[in-house]
Amino acid sequence: MDIVAEGLRFPEGPVAMEDGSVILVEIAAGRITRVKPDGSTETVAEPGGGPNGLAMGPDGKLYCCNNGGFAWAESGETLAPHGIAADYSGGRIERIDLETGAVEVLYKSGDHGCTLRGPNDIVFDAHGGFWFTDHGKVDYDARCHDVVGIFYAKTDGSHLEEVIFPSMNPNGIGLSPDGKTLYAAETYTCRLMAFNVIAPGKVDDAAGPGGPGIPVYRPAGYKFFDSLGVEECGNICVATIGESGISVISPQGELVEFVETPDIFTTNICWGGADRRDAYITLSGTGKLAKMRWPRPGLKLVY
Repeated sequence: MDIVAEGLRFPEGPVAMEDGSVILVEIAAGRITRVKPDGSTETVAEPGGGPNGLAMGPDGKLYCCNNGGFAWAESGETLAPHGIAADYSGGRIERIDLETGAVEVLYKSGDHGCTLRGPNDIVFDAHGGFWFTDHGKVDYDARCHDVVGIFYAKTDGSHLEEVIFPSMNPNGIGLSPDGKTLYAAETYTCRLMAFNVIAPGKVDDAAGPGGPGIPVYRPAGYKFFDSLGVEECGNICVATIGESGISVISPQGELVEFVETPDIFTTNICWGGADRRDAYITLSGTGKLAKMRWPRPGLKLVY
């Protein structure tokens, strides 16, 4: 594993670009940053709040889940989110022009009757719409944790819907290669969930005893799930906090392998390179972007 860049403020949401750079968020800094192949960085945009998940859209613009801001705890070399920011600015979905850095709020809490507390991760489907999770907020002073869901939206601002509710602190989200299965990783329950997609923005009512969705996998040990990526073969790679690494899970719910990493807050994975086997992994607690050769190619994204 090679370190591409360091000194980042809790990086997440990496997007591998065709020029070899990686665009990611620095949640604690409220900015979006491009990491060039030589490790140098440049600011793409400064949306403020808590920019979190990123995805390229059909219009060539960047779509950002903004969680509105965390409070932070720093211990030695490790930075960690801790509750809700004192200046929490509200959950929202933003669209960012990569050329100018202009930030447009596409959806905010209250639009289309939906409550957005902490949008977290995002994936586009083949129809030009996008799914995203809302991880919610923890307010330690009030001793409460939001009950949240999973949403579907269109890029023209015309449609925002909470399709799945409730969902237990959903974080990472992805689609199977054929687009027929939606995956979501729950952080504190440490479950990978699957939902059967029956139409754009629609899932069926198949559910286990724990509520919406079908439980696929849940590990033992001191682990928490964060974001995820999907391999070309259909395996789901879930960034795993605690016993740190990437949990590679088959669609049938078997642990294919566990790839260890050196940061307790290992949060995201994406793939680049001509063969999509250059894996970029965010080591968020220590503020690093890592790169390694992956045994299998990542799924080619729609955009």
